[in-house]
Amino acid sequence: MNILLTGSSGTVGTRLFEKLLGSGYDVVGVDKRENAWDASLNEKTLKVDLLDSRNLGRLPRNLDLIIHFAANARVYELVKNPEMALENMVMTANILEFARKNNTRKVVFSSSREVYGNLTEKALIKEGNLRIENCESPYAASKISSEALIHSYQKVYGVESVILRFSNVYGMYDDSDRVVPLWIRQALENQDLVVFGENKTLDFTYIDDTVDGVARVLQRFENVKGETFNIASGKGVKLIDVAENIKKLLGSASKTVIKDNRPGEVWQFTADISKAEKLLQYEPRIGIDEGLIETVQWYRDFHGAKPSRRR
Repeated sequence: MNILLTGSSGTVGTRLFEKLLGSGYDVVGVDKRENAWDASLNEKTLKVDLLDSRNLGRLPRNLDLIIHFAANARVYELVKNPEMALENMVMTANILEFARKNNTRKVVFSSSREVYGNLTEKALIKEGNLRIENCESPYAASKISSEALIHSYQKVYGVESVILRFSNVYGMYDDSDRVVPLWIRQALENQDLVVFGENKTLDFTYIDDTVDGVARVLQRFENVKGETFNIASGKGVKLIDVAENIKKLLGSASKTVIKDNRPGEVWQFTADISKAEKLLQYEPRIGIDEGLIETVQWYRDFHGAKPSRRR
């Protein structure tokens, strides 16, 4: 299978790129940045800005499937800079047009649990619980609109798709300001860890479980095309507990500081993953305790050899 992977230099993109190549797929990566985590992947990566449709002529034509991960993915950053949400929509539109014009009939799209908003009356959130009136942020709006566009290309142009809604992916290849790497960095320096929302509870997914979910879609694409899946752990974890766990693992003297929820952020989400379990035989294997141990070790190993990097 010949695959184009956009956003291939990002956190999940890098890990997926490695796994797909290791499984024998023929993969070409696309990103506007070089890969800082695995330099060997740069030989298979095209440095292309997908916001400019004129750049699409540089992409390969003989593709069986496109995995579209490229996006501005920091929720609060898009609250402050909503034009970045429009960029997400434009990139999706450009990729779908490329697929249509070049007869690529399979697309896998990375969406987000942000599309659900705060459904406080539901213990577990199913794929069918999306309501646009619950949209909390420009980032969520960019994912909802991209999902709608993907459905339209499926119905009108026959571009078949699978939509995957990820939730708080953490693990290797991330030293950004996402909450887990941010708190690891701050805990190492004994700085305060700020939790926005005392009762904030989210579904954290270890990166290898996320990548496994994507791989299972590729293996079963013909059987699950047109479907949407929650790819998550299926367990809610309070952010304050994550902060305390990180401090314990690092022997940190950091204090945990509670502040109010920030606008645009989802503060309660636990995924119902039963659909993925049934149709993909998806089974997340790494819980938050083990996952944080692995993540802290990766962070120590990486920064023992290389300077810090921010995405």
